[in-house]
Amino acid sequence: MRAPGAASARPRGPGIARARLPFLAGSVLALLAGLWAGLDRLGWALPPLTPSLPALHGPLMASGFLGTLIGLERAVALRRPWAYAVPALSGVSALGLAVGLPAQSAVLAVLASLGLVGVFAVVYRIQPALHTATMGAGAVAWLVAASLQAAGLPVFRSVPFWGAFLVLTITGERLELSRLGRLPRTGLIAYLGSAALYAAGVAVTAVRPDAGVRIAGVGMVALALWLFRYDIARRTVQIAGLPRFIAVSLLSGYLWLAVAGVLWGAVGGERAGLSYDAMLHALFLGFVVTMIFAHAPVIFPAVLGGPLLFHPRFYGHLVLLQGSLLLRVAGDMAGWLPGRLWGGLLNVLALLLFLANTALAAGAAGPSPGGDIGRRSVGE
Repeated sequence: MRAPGAASARPRGPGIARARLPFLAGSVLALLAGLWAGLDRLGWALPPLTPSLPALHGPLMASGFLGTLIGLERAVALRRPWAYAVPALSGVSALGLAVGLPAQSAVLAVLASLGLVGVFAVVYRIQPALHTATMGAGAVAWLVAASLQAAGLPVFRSVPFWGAFLVLTITGERLELSRLGRLPRTGLIAYLGSAALYAAGVAVTAVRPDAGVRIAGVGMVALALWLFRYDIARRTVQIAGLPRFIAVSLLSGYLWLAVAGVLWGAVGGERAGLSYDAMLHALFLGFVVTMIFAHAPVIFPAVLGGPLLFHPRFYGHLVLLQGSLLLRVAGDMAGWLPGRLWGGLLNVLALLLFLANTALAAGAAGPSPGGDIGRRSVGE
């Protein structure tokens, strides 16, 4: 998920880039805590950090990790000091979850998401367009999810809105980039219809969870088909190096979005169990995390002000995630618990490998004088 303009936003100096490190570190710590909680929920015997941590896997990943990361991207792109309150609040919220303060953390998540809505209000005033409105709607969905959590409702009530936060943020960004390929009017109408159907389904979950989840699933499939048809990844996959890696990642993510849509449509309003695990992780791991893999070579240089050199080993974490998630979802749907268990462990290893490969690539590139993000190193 790359903020519009983030890749071209050059830090005004290395000191500013270093000042962003705590925000990025907060996002990574939320990820690590979320992974720990996820393994505990799967059944791996891990020492409990806090008694409530396993139940907070979803908030840690969706709000803590991804909310902080997306908030940081937006702050970098907007270049308004107050916008950094979003990743700060979200990061502290995740820390509160990790140490066993869920009620206080939920309030901070509400404030963080409200701040992101404010960021997009400013962005839309600067650039009124469908893609900015879509991403703004995603921020509103995060606010709804955080508010439901703060109200003490069960986590499953927030899940569709966390999903909408991420799906609308990502597809809004891809819509922006699709304009480079001169998106026809029919394509624009198709996107609007698909996104509206998906958003309507998510909204319906507030009153009719089963019907809403199924409608949202149809909307996901429609969005996946739109992305396959109109996204520029279909062309950039022919370019060797980083452009091909990004395109392969994107296309893999779109396939998982379609799979998630089918599962959401089939499973409906289930609130627990193996099928529920499959439908959630097809979306949040298969689609969202694969999109993070795709955009990381642009996100990290933009945020930290240094180049990130592409290496073929990037395919390692991408392939490991796809294979392990396929094993996990197959295990879920077939009731094969070892497949689910080992697939989940390998999911975590894929994310850890991603962090290691990204750190190695940043270290190999070295510092960039004056905060230059090194465009050629990220294939732009």
